Amino acid sequence: MNATFTAIIIDDEPLALKRLQRLLKKYNEIEIIAEASDGKQGLELIECHKPGLIFLDVEMPVMNGFEMLGKLKHQPKVIFTTAFEDYAIKAFEENSIDYLLKPIESERLDKAIEKLKRFNGSDTLTEPAQIHTLLKALATKKENKSIPVRIGDKILLIKAEQIIYFEAKEKFVYIITEEGREYLTDFTLTSLEEKLTFPFLRVHRAFIINCDKIKELYRGFNSSFTIVMKDSKGTKISTGRSYLDSIKHLFEL
Repeated sequence: MNATFTAIIIDDEPLALKRLQRLLKKYNEIEIIAEASDGKQGLELIECHKPGLIFLDVEMPVMNGFEMLGKLKHQPKVIFTTAFEDYAIKAFEENSIDYLLKPIESERLDKAIEKLKRFNGSDTLTEPAQIHTLLKALATKKENKSIPVRIGDKILLIKAEQIIYFEAKEKFVYIITEEGREYLTDFTLTSLEEKLTFPFLRVHRAFIINCDKIKELYRGFNSSFTIVMKDSKGTKISTGRSYLDSIKHLFEL
Protein backbone atom coordinates (compact mmCIF):
# COMPACT_ATOMS: atom_id res chain seq x y z
CA MET A 1 0.00 0.00 0.00
CA ASN A 2 1.40 3.37 -1.04
CA ALA A 3 1.47 6.12 1.56
CA THR A 4 -1.17 8.84 1.24
CA PHE A 5 1.11 11.49 2.70
CA THR A 6 4.85 12.03 2.48
CA ALA A 7 5.95 13.80 5.65
CA ILE A 8 8.85 15.75 7.15
CA ILE A 9 9.33 16.12 10.92
CA ILE A 10 10.85 19.44 12.03
CA ASP A 11 11.82 19.56 15.72
CA ASP A 12 14.93 20.67 17.59
CA GLU A 13 14.40 18.25 20.50
CA PRO A 14 15.95 14.84 19.65
CA LEU A 15 13.86 12.94 22.19
CA ALA A 16 10.61 14.47 20.94
CA LEU A 17 11.58 13.78 17.32
CA LYS A 18 12.40 10.13 18.03
CA ARG A 19 9.18 9.69 19.98
CA LEU A 20 7.10 11.04 17.09
CA GLN A 21 8.99 8.82 14.63
CA ARG A 22 8.13 5.81 16.77
CA LEU A 23 4.46 6.77 17.11
CA LEU A 24 4.08 7.31 13.37
CA LYS A 25 5.35 3.85 12.40
CA LYS A 26 1.89 2.32 12.76
CA TYR A 27 0.32 4.64 10.14
CA ASN A 28 0.72 3.09 6.68
CA GLU A 29 -0.70 6.24 5.10
CA ILE A 30 2.26 8.33 6.26
CA GLU A 31 5.82 8.01 4.95
CA ILE A 32 8.50 10.02 6.76
CA ILE A 33 10.96 11.14 4.10
CA ALA A 34 13.16 13.55 6.08
CA GLU A 35 13.80 15.23 9.43
CA ALA A 36 15.11 18.67 10.35
CA SER A 37 16.34 20.16 13.62
CA ASP A 38 15.61 23.83 12.89
CA GLY A 39 13.43 26.03 10.70
CA LYS A 40 16.13 26.87 8.16
CA GLN A 41 16.91 23.23 7.51
CA GLY A 42 13.20 22.46 7.44
CA LEU A 43 12.58 25.15 4.82
CA GLU A 44 15.29 23.72 2.56
CA LEU A 45 13.98 20.15 2.90
CA ILE A 46 10.38 21.17 2.21
CA GLU A 47 11.27 23.08 -0.95
CA CYS A 48 13.44 20.16 -2.09
CA HIS A 49 11.10 17.24 -1.35
CA LYS A 50 7.70 19.02 -1.48
CA PRO A 51 6.00 16.80 1.13
CA GLY A 52 2.25 16.67 1.56
CA LEU A 53 2.54 17.02 5.34
CA ILE A 54 4.90 18.41 7.96
CA PHE A 55 5.01 17.93 11.72
CA LEU A 56 6.30 21.29 12.91
CA ASP A 57 7.65 22.43 16.27
CA VAL A 58 7.07 26.12 17.00
CA GLU A 59 10.05 27.23 19.09
CA MET A 60 13.31 26.32 17.34
CA PRO A 61 16.73 27.88 16.86
CA VAL A 62 17.73 29.81 13.71
CA MET A 63 14.12 30.18 12.52
CA ASN A 64 10.94 29.33 14.44
CA GLY A 65 8.01 27.42 12.97
CA PHE A 66 5.88 30.45 12.07
CA GLU A 67 8.81 32.28 10.47
CA MET A 68 9.54 29.19 8.40
CA LEU A 69 5.93 28.92 7.21
CA GLY A 70 6.01 32.54 6.08
CA LYS A 71 8.91 31.79 3.72
CA LEU A 72 7.52 28.63 2.12
CA LYS A 73 6.69 28.48 -1.59
CA HIS A 74 5.42 24.91 -1.39
CA GLN A 75 2.57 24.74 1.15
CA PRO A 76 2.16 21.33 2.81
CA LYS A 77 -0.48 20.52 5.39
CA VAL A 78 0.75 21.27 8.90
CA ILE A 79 0.44 19.54 12.24
CA PHE A 80 2.01 21.67 14.95
CA THR A 81 3.83 20.02 17.84
CA THR A 82 4.75 22.17 20.82
CA ALA A 83 4.70 22.29 24.60
CA PHE A 84 2.99 25.65 25.00
CA GLU A 85 -0.72 26.19 24.56
CA ASP A 86 -0.60 29.89 23.70
CA TYR A 87 0.42 29.01 20.14
CA ALA A 88 -2.82 27.12 19.49
CA ILE A 89 -4.91 29.82 17.84
CA LYS A 90 -2.12 31.09 15.63
CA ALA A 91 -1.56 27.50 14.55
CA PHE A 92 -5.14 27.30 13.31
CA GLU A 93 -4.76 30.67 11.58
CA GLU A 94 -1.85 29.20 9.63
CA ASN A 95 -4.20 26.51 8.23
CA SER A 96 -2.74 23.75 10.37
CA ILE A 97 -4.49 20.40 10.36
CA ASP A 98 -4.11 20.07 14.09
CA TYR A 99 -2.18 21.02 17.18
CA LEU A 100 -0.44 18.45 19.39
CA LEU A 101 0.75 19.22 22.89
CA LYS A 102 4.03 17.58 23.91
CA PRO A 103 4.70 14.96 25.06
CA ILE A 104 2.47 13.62 22.29
CA GLU A 105 0.06 10.86 23.26
CA SER A 106 -0.71 7.99 20.87
CA GLU A 107 -4.47 8.47 21.28
CA ARG A 108 -4.21 12.19 20.53
CA LEU A 109 -2.09 11.51 17.46
CA ASP A 110 -4.74 9.03 16.26
CA LYS A 111 -7.29 11.85 16.27
CA ALA A 112 -4.94 14.17 14.39
CA ILE A 113 -4.34 11.58 11.67
CA GLU A 114 -8.06 10.91 11.34
CA LYS A 115 -8.67 14.64 10.97
CA LEU A 116 -5.87 14.80 8.41
CA LYS A 117 -7.56 12.12 6.31
CA ARG A 118 -10.96 13.84 6.56
CA PHE A 119 -9.54 17.11 5.27
CA ASN A 120 -7.30 15.61 2.60
CA GLY A 121 -7.72 17.72 -0.52
CA SER A 122 -9.34 20.59 1.36
CA ASP A 123 -7.68 23.93 2.02
CA THR A 124 -10.11 25.00 4.72
CA LEU A 125 -10.17 23.56 8.19
CA THR A 126 -13.02 25.17 10.07
CA GLU A 127 -14.24 23.31 13.10
CA PRO A 128 -15.97 25.94 15.27
CA ALA A 129 -16.24 23.69 18.32
CA GLN A 130 -12.49 23.05 18.42
CA ILE A 131 -11.61 26.71 17.88
CA HIS A 132 -14.11 27.75 20.57
CA THR A 133 -12.48 25.31 22.99
CA LEU A 134 -9.04 26.71 22.23
CA LEU A 135 -10.23 30.29 22.63
CA LYS A 136 -11.79 29.44 25.97
CA ALA A 137 -8.59 27.80 27.17
CA LEU A 138 -6.50 30.79 26.10
CA ALA A 139 -8.87 33.25 27.76
CA THR A 140 -8.48 31.53 31.11
CA LYS A 141 -4.81 30.60 30.93
CA LYS A 142 -2.29 32.29 33.20
CA GLU A 143 0.78 34.04 31.89
CA ASN A 144 3.08 31.43 33.38
CA LYS A 145 3.57 28.26 31.40
CA SER A 146 3.23 24.66 32.55
CA ILE A 147 5.73 21.96 31.72
CA PRO A 148 4.27 18.52 30.83
CA VAL A 149 5.88 15.45 32.42
CA ARG A 150 4.98 11.81 32.02
CA ILE A 151 4.16 9.64 35.05
CA GLY A 152 3.26 6.16 33.89
CA ASP A 153 0.25 6.48 31.60
CA LYS A 154 -0.57 10.00 32.81
CA ILE A 155 0.70 13.45 31.91
CA LEU A 156 1.16 15.89 34.76
CA LEU A 157 1.43 19.63 34.09
CA ILE A 158 3.92 21.28 36.45
CA LYS A 159 3.14 24.97 36.86
CA ALA A 160 6.04 27.36 36.41
CA GLU A 161 5.59 28.84 39.87
CA GLN A 162 6.06 25.38 41.42
CA ILE A 163 9.45 24.86 39.79
CA ILE A 164 12.61 25.65 41.77
CA TYR A 165 15.09 24.60 39.09
CA PHE A 166 15.83 22.29 36.16
CA GLU A 167 18.87 20.04 36.36
CA ALA A 168 20.61 18.02 33.64
CA LYS A 169 22.31 14.85 34.83
CA GLU A 170 23.33 11.66 33.06
CA LYS A 171 21.76 12.75 29.72
CA PHE A 172 18.38 13.46 31.30
CA VAL A 173 16.72 16.68 32.51
CA TYR A 174 14.76 16.81 35.76
CA ILE A 175 12.33 19.34 37.22
CA ILE A 176 12.72 19.97 40.95
CA THR A 177 9.73 21.52 42.69
CA GLU A 178 9.43 23.53 45.89
CA GLU A 179 8.30 20.38 47.73
CA GLY A 180 11.56 18.71 46.73
CA ARG A 181 9.90 16.38 44.21
CA GLU A 182 11.81 15.39 41.09
CA TYR A 183 10.23 14.81 37.68
CA LEU A 184 11.83 13.57 34.47
CA THR A 185 11.10 15.73 31.41
CA ASP A 186 11.63 15.08 27.68
CA PHE A 187 13.11 18.54 27.09
CA THR A 188 16.78 19.43 26.88
CA LEU A 189 18.13 22.36 28.90
CA THR A 190 18.93 24.18 25.65
CA SER A 191 15.35 23.91 24.40
CA LEU A 192 14.01 24.99 27.80
CA GLU A 193 16.37 27.97 27.83
CA GLU A 194 14.99 29.06 24.45
CA LYS A 195 11.35 28.58 25.45
CA LEU A 196 11.31 29.97 28.98
CA THR A 197 11.40 33.65 29.83
CA PHE A 198 12.15 35.43 33.11
CA PRO A 199 12.11 34.45 35.99
CA PHE A 200 13.92 31.41 34.56
CA LEU A 201 17.65 31.86 34.00
CA ARG A 202 20.45 29.54 32.86
CA VAL A 203 23.21 29.80 35.47
CA HIS A 204 25.26 26.70 34.68
CA ARG A 205 25.53 24.18 31.85
CA ALA A 206 23.54 21.80 34.08
CA PHE A 207 21.06 24.22 35.71
CA ILE A 208 18.22 26.60 34.89
CA ILE A 209 16.81 28.25 38.00
CA ASN A 210 13.62 30.10 38.90
CA CYS A 211 14.92 33.49 40.08
CA ASP A 212 11.77 34.02 42.13
CA LYS A 213 12.83 31.01 44.22
CA ILE A 214 16.29 32.26 45.22
CA LYS A 215 16.80 32.45 48.99
CA GLU A 216 20.26 34.02 48.97
CA LEU A 217 23.25 34.64 46.77
CA TYR A 218 26.88 34.93 47.74
CA ARG A 219 30.28 35.02 46.07
CA GLY A 220 32.20 31.78 45.68
CA PHE A 221 35.58 30.88 44.23
CA ASN A 222 37.05 32.34 41.02
CA SER A 223 34.44 35.14 40.79
CA SER A 224 31.60 32.61 40.70
CA PHE A 225 28.47 32.80 42.84
CA THR A 226 26.68 30.26 44.98
CA ILE A 227 22.90 30.45 44.79
CA VAL A 228 20.82 29.01 47.61
CA MET A 229 17.35 27.99 46.51
CA LYS A 230 14.09 27.98 48.47
CA ASP A 231 13.37 24.27 48.06
CA SER A 232 13.00 22.02 51.10
CA LYS A 233 16.68 21.01 50.88
CA GLY A 234 18.05 24.54 50.51
CA THR A 235 19.90 23.41 47.37
CA LYS A 236 23.14 25.27 46.63
CA ILE A 237 23.99 25.84 42.97
CA SER A 238 27.37 27.17 41.84
CA THR A 239 27.23 29.36 38.76
CA GLY A 240 29.14 28.55 35.59
CA ARG A 241 31.82 30.95 34.40
CA SER A 242 30.17 31.59 31.04
CA TYR A 243 26.92 32.68 32.75
CA LEU A 244 28.43 35.24 35.13
CA ASP A 245 27.63 38.31 33.03
CA SER A 246 23.89 37.58 32.87
CA ILE A 247 23.81 36.92 36.63
CA LYS A 248 25.67 40.14 37.43
CA HIS A 249 23.39 42.13 35.13
CA LEU A 250 20.25 40.62 36.61
CA PHE A 251 21.23 41.34 40.21
CA GLU A 252 23.15 44.55 39.44
CA LEU A 253 26.32 43.14 41.02
